[in-house]
Amino acid sequence: MRSHVVSRATCAEVARGLGLGQRLVEHAAPTQTDEELERLSRNRNVLAAVIEAALGALFLQHGFAAIEDAVVAAFSEQIEHALTTRVDQKTDLQELLARSGRHVTYVEVSVEGPPHARSFTCAAVIDGEEFGRGEGQTKKAAEQEAAREALAKLDAAA
Repeated sequence: MRSHVVSRATCAEVARGLGLGQRLVEHAAPTQTDEELERLSRNRNVLAAVIEAALGALFLQHGFAAIEDAVVAAFSEQIEHALTTRVDQKTDLQELLARSGRHVTYVEVSVEGPPHARSFTCAAVIDGEEFGRGEGQTKKAAEQEAAREALAKLDAAA
C-alpha cells in the first residue's frame, strides 16, 4: 500500500490536483519557451519531483506534525484506493503462490516501438505455464498487467 501511495504516478496525480504544474509555469524562469513549460508542467516525473521537493521543504521548515493533516488530506483518495483495491498485483500474486510453495517468473515477450515510445509485452509464468500476459509502456506496467491476469485466472480456478 505504501509503495502505491508514494509512487511517481500517485505523486504526479496529487500534484496535478493541487495545481502544482500550473504554478510551475507561472513562476518559472524565462529560460524556457511557453511550449516547453507546458510540456514540463504535465510531465509525470516533473510533477512527482515538484511535490516531493515541496513536501520535503515543508517538512524541514515546519516539521511533520505541522504538515501531517494537509499531507494526509492531499493523498486521501490515493490512500483510500490503496486500502480498498489491489494496487500491486505482482506482490499479491507472489504472496498467494508462496503459500503453496510455488513461484512466478516474468518473461519479456516483446518490445516494440522507438526508444521514446516503447510498448512491452510480458508473461507471468507459474511452474512453466503461462498464466497471464500483459502490455504496458514500461516493463513494470506490463508485468503488473500479466500478474493481474494470472490472479484472475487463479481466482476463477479456486
